[in-house]
Amino acid sequence: MKRIGHTYKEEEMINRTRFDLSTLVPTLSAVLALLVHLLVPNSPRYTLKPLPYFTILLAGVIAVTLVLAALSLFSQRVRERYAFKSWFIAAFLLLLNLLNIATLKLMLLPVIYFPNPDRILKVFADDWAFILKCLGYSLRLLVTGYAIGALAGMTTGILVGWSRKWSYWVNPLIKVIGPIPSTAWVPIALVSFPTTFAASAFLIALAVWFPTTVLTSSGISNVQNSYFEVSSTLGAKVIHKIFKVALPAAAPSIFVGIFNGTGASFITLMTAEMMGVKYGIGWYINWQKDMLSYANVYAGLIVIALTFSLIITLLFRVRDRILVWQKGVIKW
Repeated sequence: MKRIGHTYKEEEMINRTRFDLSTLVPTLSAVLALLVHLLVPNSPRYTLKPLPYFTILLAGVIAVTLVLAALSLFSQRVRERYAFKSWFIAAFLLLLNLLNIATLKLMLLPVIYFPNPDRILKVFADDWAFILKCLGYSLRLLVTGYAIGALAGMTTGILVGWSRKWSYWVNPLIKVIGPIPSTAWVPIALVSFPTTFAASAFLIALAVWFPTTVLTSSGISNVQNSYFEVSSTLGAKVIHKIFKVALPAAAPSIFVGIFNGTGASFITLMTAEMMGVKYGIGWYINWQKDMLSYANVYAGLIVIALTFSLIITLLFRVRDRILVWQKGVIKW
């Protein structure tokens, strides 16, 4: 008798070996960009020496995307995740291709302000050590100010959200000082602190403090009263109610405040470094801008984008780990 359909194990094997054509889209986009770069002649007005960096980058991208496409044949998880991101990766490579055409092949944009990808990649090859040094200084300043601001914001938020007495005295101060952008305090901070590093750390801390305070206090004040009644019935003291009941229940709001403070801290960091802090990425960009080295400026912007994107991703991972109980309850 002929069997109709497949067993569960057979269906699972078919799904594992199924190939998704979209996993090849990034490779095709990279190949197109490489062919354009190698076969289309440079603009006659471009008199600088040709560089190999964009060719090396595209060759590396082709190799990596081919490996990922091959791995997707054997791993359903890799196939699903890579296929989902493949069109975005291909579009990004297409954007690089168009930028290369507009700058190197046709020179539609002013060369001094819009260097071609080869010139930007050359900065990483020649100046990577100094860029890493500047990045280290920026991260040291960011971590210092962010830690102080987040800790102060959570402390103030707990006091305001828990105690009416603290709310009476502190809440008006929050409403007056909080809405003022932290960068507006630059003139006062520079004359109030002994070093530009301390002044910049204060500005970053202030930028993080306000949203963290507001959303922490809001989260705690909105915790259901029944939670505290149950904890009182079980004999919980005030400290236990705050750290075992109020803070976990207010954690989603606290993380929203921390994320808002993170974005504000990035803006304040760049502003502070351009105002006088030495050896940061913001200082590096401002310095290269004054020298009209716009390839270095774009390299600095790329470093900022990658670094801040990584920090945000890590914060989301921490949030997902701490608030794992929300999975399945709200839309993630």
